[in-house]
Formats: sequence, structure tokens, C-alpha cells
Amino acid sequence: MKELKILTLSCCLLLLQSCAYDSEDDLIIIDGNGEEEVIDDAVEAGITYENTIKAIVDSGCISCHSSPPRNGAPFALVNFSQVSGRANGILNAISRQSGSPGAMPPAGRLPQNSINQFEEWLDEGTPEN
Repeated sequence: MKELKILTLSCCLLLLQSCAYDSEDDLIIIDGNGEEEVIDDAVEAGITYENTIKAIVDSGCISCHSSPPRNGAPFALVNFSQVSGRANGILNAISRQSGSPGAMPPAGRLPQNSINQFEEWLDEGTPEN
């Protein structure tokens, strides 16, 4: 019986220790040639609405913030002017921890790389192309 408890405890500790989010999507981008490139500076990565931010919004926001908005979303985020006009609020919402009041998307936090790219885009003046 004691051996079973030790084995169970060891398995639980191993599982807890291995719980981490080590997604390579947070560390790399795919360049135009299909090759992986480490992101050191988001500005060098050419962050614009068209080549970066639209994909982030489409994957994390558009299911509710479509036109017309669904699931109680108060506004649409389907084009550049809608996203750039609310960029500060969007960054605030996506930067919150999952489960916090006002955190978006409600299904779970975006990858940190996406949040960093959105912040860089905002810092660079929200370029469209």
C-alpha cells in the first residue's frame, strides 16, 4: 500500500512539473520563403495590420466581433479602421490573465508572442500595410 502511494505521488509530481506552455509559435515566425525565423525585434518582422494583426484578430476575436457582432460582443473588429480605432482597449483586454474581468478572448489567453506583436504594432503607430 505504501508503494502505491509513493508511485501515485511520484506520478502526480512528474505531471505537475511537466505542465508548461512551450509553444514554438511564441518564439518564431515563418518568413515569406517558408523558413523559420526567430523574432528578436517585432519592428524588423514588419508588423502591420495586413501581414500580422489581421491574422491575430481573425483567429482570436472574429468569432464574436464579426459583422454583425455575436455572443454579446459590443462591436465588430473586421477591418483596419475598427481594429486600429480600438487598439489600446484591445491590447488592454488581451493582456489580462485568463479569467480576469474584461480578459479577451474569453476562451483563453492569446499566445504571448501575439500580444507582443499587437503591442509593437500599437507602439509603431498601427501601420496598415
